[in-house]
Amino acid sequence: MKVADYILQRLREWDVDHVFAYAGDGINGLLAAWGRAENKPKFIQARHEEMAAFEAVGYAKFSGKAGVCAATSGPGAIHLLNGLYDAKLDHVPMVAIVGQTNRTAMGGSYQQEVDLLSLYKDVASDFCEMVTVPEQLPNVIDRAMRTAYARRSVTAVIVPADVQELDYSPPAHAFKMVPSSLGMAQYAPLPAADEITRAAEVLNAGEKVAILIGQGARGARAEVGELADVLGAGVAKALLGKDALPDDLPYVTGSIGLLGTRPSYELMQDCDTLLVVGSSFPYTQFMPDLDQARAVQIDIDPHMIGLRYPFEVNLVGDAKETLKALLPQLKRKKHGARRKKIEKDTARWWEVMERRAAVEADPINPEYVVHALDALLPDDVILAADSGSAANWYARHLRMRGTMRGSLSGTLATMGPGVPYVIGAKFAHPGRPALAIVGDGAMQMNGMAELITAAKYWHEWEDPRLIVAVLNNQDLNQVTWEMRAMSGAPQFLPSQALPDVPYADFARSIGLDGVRVEKPGDVESAWHRALGADRPFVIDFRTDPAVPPIPPHADLDQIEAAAAAIVKGDSDRTGMIRQGFKAKVQEMLPGRRHGDSPGTRGEADS
Repeated sequence: MKVADYILQRLREWDVDHVFAYAGDGINGLLAAWGRAENKPKFIQARHEEMAAFEAVGYAKFSGKAGVCAATSGPGAIHLLNGLYDAKLDHVPMVAIVGQTNRTAMGGSYQQEVDLLSLYKDVASDFCEMVTVPEQLPNVIDRAMRTAYARRSVTAVIVPADVQELDYSPPAHAFKMVPSSLGMAQYAPLPAADEITRAAEVLNAGEKVAILIGQGARGARAEVGELADVLGAGVAKALLGKDALPDDLPYVTGSIGLLGTRPSYELMQDCDTLLVVGSSFPYTQFMPDLDQARAVQIDIDPHMIGLRYPFEVNLVGDAKETLKALLPQLKRKKHGARRKKIEKDTARWWEVMERRAAVEADPINPEYVVHALDALLPDDVILAADSGSAANWYARHLRMRGTMRGSLSGTLATMGPGVPYVIGAKFAHPGRPALAIVGDGAMQMNGMAELITAAKYWHEWEDPRLIVAVLNNQDLNQVTWEMRAMSGAPQFLPSQALPDVPYADFARSIGLDGVRVEKPGDVESAWHRALGADRPFVIDFRTDPAVPPIPPHADLDQIEAAAAAIVKGDSDRTGMIRQGFKAKVQEMLPGRRHGDSPGTRGEADS
């Protein structure tokens, strides 16, 4: 048995069934071992190492298992980094196995020699090790897997090419040998009883309680629901926790933050007590004023506790078990006028979303594209959104229900993971449909190439449906709006304008299916066709780049400034566009009905 054979064997013993990778001579020993092992664990060939890492992240996010990726030395290891940082920042368990030049060439400025221990020192800060002798195994593999699971982080194992080819010999019962064992026992840490009592006292004293949950609350759905009922509270969700609680519950106010909802914003502005469960939501300005609310945080990671707000009680523990211990000490509050207002405002918000989706655009309103999908989604669908304006519409128009899952690049907010995420999801759940909403920038960056990966593997999936919806507005739209709103600058076309690409035609050219949609009347039929397809399907929606992703706290002064910036320097056209833009935005802001006259600023902001 070679070292490479043993590495694959140990991964199998850790129940690793897929490795997302790309070949190169730095891992030739591993590739040969894969052949001897009859492709177990299964080698999934991406088009690029970064995409292999993203697919491993998607697999991990939607399976609950560690994602494993592999790449060759030098450029291959470098390419993995963006996907690995995506995993690190979103607290996803991930193991990278990378090749290195032969030990005899190290330090000789040899071809493709990169100091990988230094390069990976940050992204794999919890565990990064190079194997130089066989006896380091199985300890190195075991620690990489166990650390990834225990700390929900990225780990890396670097294996020089010549070491892969050595005969495997296990560590002996001897000095300076490190034996190892398999497995990671399930455990659920719980705070001390007196800390739970302190938290209950804070929550019982409050009259207007707000709850904010993140992905760490996903395993505590029933407990969060009971908590909201006992406290008479509304529940807002950080974007990574969008699928932690269904949106068809009347007290769930939806996403929070720049991509969030007005009810979530108002929930935080109106509360006197805040409970945060399983979230490190970073934007303090969307939380209560710092001296407004008494606050409690629950998080499993002691390194992430106490962040973002001056919490009075910090509980380090598993969300489900901590809430089960906390609930018996809470006093039931009446569901009075405030709870009714939360539910009324939330229901009204979804009406506002429907009205915003109905606003005419040229050629298609992107909000309508996503809003029309909401009611058509299967209850077991897996969703992904790419970074950019696509994330706005995913956050605001799609309601989670049933066993739906959804995610995106939450903290790194990198471009390009939408398509590889759903490909990874299909290997985790081959019997479930998967759907990605991506911008044309991300699709051109790497999504089109990864359609080739889907074409290579889709015949193996029990349910062949993998849908990619491209919001084709020929603009790097989120950056365009940020320039207008934050920098007071007009669109800089050399950096923002994108070529029009026939995405659906490309899909059909490689054996998939697709359609281009240029009229609002064809949107719903395209969704029906994609959801009924017998293979992966691409919808090329021609959308209007002039539909603004308005933040939930925006006022018309901000919107007017953005409108003026569009044609900055042209005073005649500025006045004309400002008035037209203001009228359009007033239609879209909460409180306006489609077709009503603009009215006053107060009405539009109500």
